[in-house]
Formats: sequence, structure tokens, C-alpha cells
Amino acid sequence: MATLSEMEFYYHLHLSERYDKEEIQNFYFLSCEYLVGLTRAAVHLSKEKNLDDNKLSKFYSIVNQLKQEQPIQYILGETEFYGLKFFVNENVLIPRQETEELVHWIIQDYKNKSQVQILDIGTGSGCIPISLAHFLPLAKLQALDVSESALEVAAKNATINNTAVLFHQSDILGKKFPANFETGSFDCIVSNPPYIRSSEKVQMSKNVLNFEPHLALFVSDDAPLLFYEAIANFAQAYLKKEGNIYFEINEALGNEVVTLLESKAFRTIELKQDLNGKDRMIKASK
Repeated sequence: MATLSEMEFYYHLHLSERYDKEEIQNFYFLSCEYLVGLTRAAVHLSKEKNLDDNKLSKFYSIVNQLKQEQPIQYILGETEFYGLKFFVNENVLIPRQETEELVHWIIQDYKNKSQVQILDIGTGSGCIPISLAHFLPLAKLQALDVSESALEVAAKNATINNTAVLFHQSDILGKKFPANFETGSFDCIVSNPPYIRSSEKVQMSKNVLNFEPHLALFVSDDAPLLFYEAIANFAQAYLKKEGNIYFEINEALGNEVVTLLESKAFRTIELKQDLNGKDRMIKASK
């Protein structure tokens, strides 16, 4: 047997070569919440709580996987996004803070409107449409993804969060859209598409490169706006007049995306920075 206090020491002892103290502490708290059901505040008050052999082996297993630089979210099989719990695995990207900011922007724009039709393109875990469905209960949400495995994760998350989202397997690049889509039917189209250029891989950490799905991350250097153009073309047909399109973007390509949208006759284009001061979101009107 061992106590929580001893396990905390074990985490720092075995992970300090790969991670900084703050990150290790976060891993420890997440593990405690997942395995023992204790909040961070409760952990501080339960340092001498004894762990049985079964719990100990699970803590040790988490540490061993972290040593291999596996993301803690995949190890635990869950993460939090915009205050909601989401199941995640290697078939979907781990939701990030920047995407929360995009979701917040949309919620603020539509919180006083009813019966809006919103479409998310490249939904992955479903974090965008599920969060929107939860906080905009009068909106109708649909979502597309090319990956059947990702859609299985998204459907599970919709059930976990008790939200109604209609998911479709569809290839935006192949222009294969659901038969029930009607032109001019969406009030809002949102997407966080692949936008990291292949040449930028050298700047990325191993836990992203080795474990998160490359299909959802990378585009070639020759065509970095491939998905933005395809989605903009789609929006020209399927977005209502005065409807809005929202993108998460590569911080280095903000001006290029603005120019692309201008060339497609979108109006009132707004390039927005995230909390770290990086160009990360764009909104435009049809």
C-alpha cells in the first residue's frame, strides 16, 4: 500500500526528466480525480489516504505511459472542454483552449437567437457542435467528418452530454455532401480544419506528433489553405444570406485566410486573437 502523498512524490520522481513540475502536478491531480474521484481541493485534504494494490497498479500504469509521452487525455480516455466532459482516443484530436475561445465567440453571437441552423465541418470529437448544442439549446446542430472512427467518438460524446447533434460522414474535399442539405439553409458554418503545414512539424512536441491523428492536423506546404477554400466554396452555396462562417486558423496565415474570404465575396471579415495574442480565429458574413 501507499498513500496519495507517496504517489505524488512518485510522479515527480519518475517524470521530472520529461516534464516540468507544474505539468507533473497537473498529471497527478487528473489521475487522482479519474482513479480516486477526488477534486484537487480534496486531494490536498487527503494526502494520507491509502491506495490499495489495484489503484496503485493503475497509477503506475499511467506514469509508465506518460514516460512514453502519451497524452494524459488519451491515457485517461477523457478531457474537459468548455466545462463539459468528452471521451477522446487516438482517432480524434484532443480539444484545445483556442477552440474553446472559438465556441465562446459563436455562443455570444447566437445566445439570443432561436431556431438557428449550425453546421460544424471536420468535427472530430464533436466538441464544437456538442458544446454549442448544450449552451444554445434552441439551435439545431449538424456536423461532418470524413473519418468514421471520429464520428463514432463524436456520437458517444453527444450521448454523454445529452445533446442532439446530427452527424454525417462526408468528404468536404470530395464535395460529397449529405442528400438532405439544401442550399442557403445554414445560419452558421464553423470549422477547425487541418491547418498545420508539414514544414511546421519540427516545432511540435512528440506527444502530438506520435499520438494525435495526422489526418486532422496537417496540410501540405503547397496548399495550406486547401480546406479553407473548400469550406468557403461550400458556404457560398449552403450559407444563408447574412449568415456567418467561423474558422480556427494557423496563427501564421491570418492575412492569407482574410484574402481568401475576400476573394469569395464574404463581408465584414474579422480576424481575432486568442488569449495568447495570436491570430487564431476568423469570422465572415455572406
